[in-house]
Amino acid sequence: MELISQVLVLEPTSQVLGKEPIVPFAILLVVILVIPIMFERLRLPGLVGLVFSGLVLGPSGWNLFQSDSPMINLLSDIGLIYLLFVTGLEIDLEKFRRQKSRALGFASLTFSVPLVMGTLVGLILGYSWNTSILIGSLFTSYTLLAYPIISRLGVVNNEAVTVTIGAKIFTDIGAVLILAVCVGMTHAGGFSFAKLLTLSGWLIIYSVAVVTGFDWAGKEFFKRSGDDEGNKFLFVLLAVFLAAVGAQLIGVEKIVGAFLAGLAVNEAVGEGPVKEKVVFIGSVLFIPIFFVDLGLMINLPAFVNYLDTLKLTLLMIIGLIVSKLIAALLTKLVYRYKWQETLTMWSLSLPQVGTTLAATLVGYRAGLLSLEVLHSVIILMVVTSTLGPLITGKIAVGLNSSPAEEPAPPLPEQNVPETDNTFTIVVPVYNPHTEQHLIEMAALLARQSQGKIIPLAIATATAHMDAPQLEASLQRSEQLLSKATAHSRVLGVPAEPMLRIDDAFAQGISRAAREQKANLIVTGWGKRTGLRARLFGNVIDGVLWASHCPVAVTRLVESPKKIQRILVPVENLTAPTLQPVQFAQMLAEANQSHITVLNVCDRRTSSSKIAWRRSHLSLMVSQLALANTPEIQIIAHENVAQAILQAARLYDLVVLPFIRNRTSPGGLAISDVTTQLARQLTCSIVMLGEPQRTQTNIINSNTVTSIKSPV
Repeated sequence: MELISQVLVLEPTSQVLGKEPIVPFAILLVVILVIPIMFERLRLPGLVGLVFSGLVLGPSGWNLFQSDSPMINLLSDIGLIYLLFVTGLEIDLEKFRRQKSRALGFASLTFSVPLVMGTLVGLILGYSWNTSILIGSLFTSYTLLAYPIISRLGVVNNEAVTVTIGAKIFTDIGAVLILAVCVGMTHAGGFSFAKLLTLSGWLIIYSVAVVTGFDWAGKEFFKRSGDDEGNKFLFVLLAVFLAAVGAQLIGVEKIVGAFLAGLAVNEAVGEGPVKEKVVFIGSVLFIPIFFVDLGLMINLPAFVNYLDTLKLTLLMIIGLIVSKLIAALLTKLVYRYKWQETLTMWSLSLPQVGTTLAATLVGYRAGLLSLEVLHSVIILMVVTSTLGPLITGKIAVGLNSSPAEEPAPPLPEQNVPETDNTFTIVVPVYNPHTEQHLIEMAALLARQSQGKIIPLAIATATAHMDAPQLEASLQRSEQLLSKATAHSRVLGVPAEPMLRIDDAFAQGISRAAREQKANLIVTGWGKRTGLRARLFGNVIDGVLWASHCPVAVTRLVESPKKIQRILVPVENLTAPTLQPVQFAQMLAEANQSHITVLNVCDRRTSSSKIAWRRSHLSLMVSQLALANTPEIQIIAHENVAQAILQAARLYDLVVLPFIRNRTSPGGLAISDVTTQLARQLTCSIVMLGEPQRTQTNIINSNTVTSIKSPV
């Protein structure tokens, strides 16, 4: 009541909110939840919406928040550290190794040309050499905001794209090191050769200590922690903040330590649940608050009234776009890339978000960069983060993938291991209401491949093996296995029931499947109903992360024996995306069903390109040598999800690829078509997930590739 009274008597809102820190925090959570969704509906990056919301809520708008608020400062600093840490953690070392020499070549060009251009812009406008070089370094790095687009188009393995992704490691490291030197010189009282040598020496020693020491410590700790994801998560957070403190001790900005910590634990963390949780916490909370804080710093009247700011903004935008284009053109001359590949590299290297904004804020707080530069960089971020992905989406369509991705995968029967020629399907049983349909689905697949099914029940382990809870769990599991065996016997498929005691369901399923050399796991749908499931994933997430073989996650609204029409939407016109077609074919042959392979292209796609897509997809499907050739359907539509939903009304089953979520280093998740379809489809669904690391073929052990977007 006291708070309401203060508001009603018209005390300054910022003073009232300052007395109750929980109130501004609640407002921030509402902003973080609502604003990105609204801006993404407008086809604008969500992070642009966060900066805009900071502008509206700050001194230039409603004056609800002040950028010097202790709570805002603390959360923003954590977000700043997290942003650079995630940037280091998200660097794809594997893609860098794959094209190391060319990645280094493109990195040197896309780093040096923008550095020179940005430095010239600073000198032309009268800034000092130190400030001008820092402005130039802001042009050098880039954020892969368009990664989900090239992933969806199936061109991630194109050489030019791989080179661009690999080059990011050099541009980020270079930008961070220049920031460290420029700000370090300012803290040291100005430039001198002796000070530069001293700072460089400390920086080299510190960088080597962090990268090698944390890398070794991370691998050792993860090896000894087993499956304790909580301790692994805490170790990663501790590494980040220890590195940040260490950087401050030698007179270097803390974000340098955070970035190096991300590089150091990159390989130790790998691709798995721990990395997903680490990125998730920063992406949904701390990093968005950093972007809101940037908006609070914008002084709108000063920006509008000063002609110099407008001139600086225009020069920075033109300088960045032109310099990145020159770097891409020089790369084309050196490595003889095609025009389409060259322009894709240019568009991918345009967005300036993560490292650029972090370095700008640090330079501004250190007194190296003026408020006008801060304003200009924020506008630069808005323009490039919108323009870059837009150009990528237009240019990268039809880009050729790498030769290794072109051949269609062989048929299942051609790659059955010689040591065991029995096709094995593991079926975890837990819910008695869905058990029958799961067994029927597995039986149809096993009968078609002359294999067997292994009904699997997991009893959760307790401290004492004679505990009443464990005994009750074992009895329930035995009842489920008895019913599953009876169902499979009726269907005429051999079944080998398996009861396992394990610490957790996901681990038990993955381990049992590996022990039994399973070719496929068929499991039921796991909804994210609880808070823990939403934050840390459910059993299905754990199985998909850990499994050595493909996982078919099913939501069956009727008996699989009644399925007659199967729809397989295909986004990427590359061979690995046809794994769902192979799965559908096995089911169709068992039921004598009809398969339709659907591809949705942009509404503005010309008739000639649609014809090319149809012939290309037909050729790829024909290489699978399926017994019954599926129908090929191409639909031009502005909304992929809506097109699939409309087409699915005529089908009994939709087979979707499980595409993992990937957040950009900017920290904001990008929506995924598969997630929307899973929520809105009313027919039966099978979501097919490939192994995270080895990317095993659906029915064999050939290597393929894939990726996703979080929900």
